[in-house]
Amino acid sequence: MIGGYSAHHKSVKLLNKLLVDCTRILGTTYTYSGHENLIKNVPLIFVSNHQSMYDISPIEYDLSDYHPKFISKIELGKGFPSISYNLRNGGSALIDRKNGKQAIEEIKKLALYIQKNNYSAVIFPEGTRSKDGTPKAFKENGLKVLTKYAKDAYIIPVTLNNTWKLNRYGIFPMNVGTKITIQYHKPLKVSEYKFQEILELTEKVVTESITT
Repeated sequence: MIGGYSAHHKSVKLLNKLLVDCTRILGTTYTYSGHENLIKNVPLIFVSNHQSMYDISPIEYDLSDYHPKFISKIELGKGFPSISYNLRNGGSALIDRKNGKQAIEEIKKLALYIQKNNYSAVIFPEGTRSKDGTPKAFKENGLKVLTKYAKDAYIIPVTLNNTWKLNRYGIFPMNVGTKITIQYHKPLKVSEYKFQEILELTEKVVTESITT
């Protein structure tokens, strides 16, 4: 891309602002809390519940200063203008859920990337969206690889509420007047915990703040 990474990063921020603003036309509101828990100049791993295709834009726009990269299924790497381009070229990990070796290598590459550059990764360990807001059990594999290779990282648990209501009726019509909240919880330093401890603690923190 002309202008390199900097131009790409600014374009992604603008794109996500536009996507968020489009939902505001329907009376959607976004309330963020916990910004004081975000640490700078270290790699961060944002671990969030997953309710909707509309989870990504408000997170990516709000966390732009932390250069968030996503773990996404490989199918999203094509067919979605701008979004697919960003996933392919912005440093995110596109994983083939039918190919465990490929998925591990992609996540490892992402972990080393955020470790080197003090960027952030965003992972939805439920694996699939919860269509009614009810959380699903966290899967460990992706987070385990991230924490293994991004050794200096801090985990930031994230709780999303009500994004599922935007498309509660399907793709169309979208819901009107949805009140979305995004909460960033206190950071957990990866090196201070055994993996199973940090997995269970993160899941507990995230899910306890979900309202359905």
